[in-house]
Amino acid sequence: MERNYILFDTPVRELLYPFTHTRPIAACRVGILTIQEKWEHWLGTGISHFTVPHLQAKFPLLHKDSQSVTVLLSGHILPDAGLVAAILDLAPDQELYKNNELLAKAVLGADVPLFSAGDRKNYPGEVLGIYKPWDIFALNDQAIRADFQLLTAGKTSALLSHTNQQINHTDIFVEPGAKIECSVLNASTGPIYIGKNAQVMEGSLIRGPFAMNEGAVLKMGTKVYGATTLGPYCTVGGEIKNSVLFGYSNKGHDGYLGDAVIGEWCNLGANTSCSNLKNNVSDVKVWMEASGEAMSAGKKCGVMMGDYSRCGINTMLNTGTVIGVSCNVFGGHFPPKFVPSFSWDSGQYRLVEALRDAGNWMALKGKQLTEKDQMILEAVYAFINQKDLKT
Repeated sequence: MERNYILFDTPVRELLYPFTHTRPIAACRVGILTIQEKWEHWLGTGISHFTVPHLQAKFPLLHKDSQSVTVLLSGHILPDAGLVAAILDLAPDQELYKNNELLAKAVLGADVPLFSAGDRKNYPGEVLGIYKPWDIFALNDQAIRADFQLLTAGKTSALLSHTNQQINHTDIFVEPGAKIECSVLNASTGPIYIGKNAQVMEGSLIRGPFAMNEGAVLKMGTKVYGATTLGPYCTVGGEIKNSVLFGYSNKGHDGYLGDAVIGEWCNLGANTSCSNLKNNVSDVKVWMEASGEAMSAGKKCGVMMGDYSRCGINTMLNTGTVIGVSCNVFGGHFPPKFVPSFSWDSGQYRLVEALRDAGNWMALKGKQLTEKDQMILEAVYAFINQKDLKT
């Protein structure tokens, strides 16, 4: 019987701001792939989203006919072989749980109430998921390794130029069209994945686990420590460690980025650096937008920056800094550790200028701000201002 898979957002969504202001949880990238892409590879089919109204147009919910089985998948959970096997074994009206958390549910037909109670099964295996923003970089090592196996199984890597130095070449995989010259790739500490049409310029030093997706660029002399992921068409220079850039973002010059998560369409100006460790080595406190309180993220945590945000040159970012959606951060001072969405330095970014500038940044990479993108930004702007009025 045909199955229709739907990734649904849980209340964890609010704990993953600013990234889930502009995407469902499953559209977040951890490892080489987004969570949605992982499930699609494992299940061999496309998957749609059940999310909040302002995201649903860009990330649509697809129903099939009444003869199909709809399988709901928790959007913040990362798949593996054991979990996928247990989900494929679900019969209609069965639910899969781990420690009282719903992982998946199967229902027959498109018109059945999707979250009605069903026959409960407990999953005995380990489950990985993202529950806080810093989980994205904390799990990135494991996720890159798992995705590397998933993407390269049964495939042959393109050949590397003789100008490069390789260490543990069996764990280096290069997709067609990638250009890599005069660089050092050390996969002894984890696999290295170079995506289609990506470019590694001369003098780059790469230590795995590392992944760069289609069209991404490492500029000359870049130093990369694992576990780091560059999403599609990101451009990176300087020094970077244990960080995830979702896609289409730039850190094109010198400066340090560590234990960080950067959304899409962001730009870090030249010599922007983030601290990821406090001088007294105490736990880093991170402001949680939804709860309005700080939470410990462990000993190391750098910056977490939402989509369409950017920093001016020489920006200094404290440990555990959170920058919201569509912010312009600049000046010769440390920004606050929490910069609300649509901030222009210490003031507010007017919506019309924010939309204009987002479109300008997208145009630099040959993309345009669509009507659906604009609707999302307008909804986030309204949400932020409504919160301000309440407080």
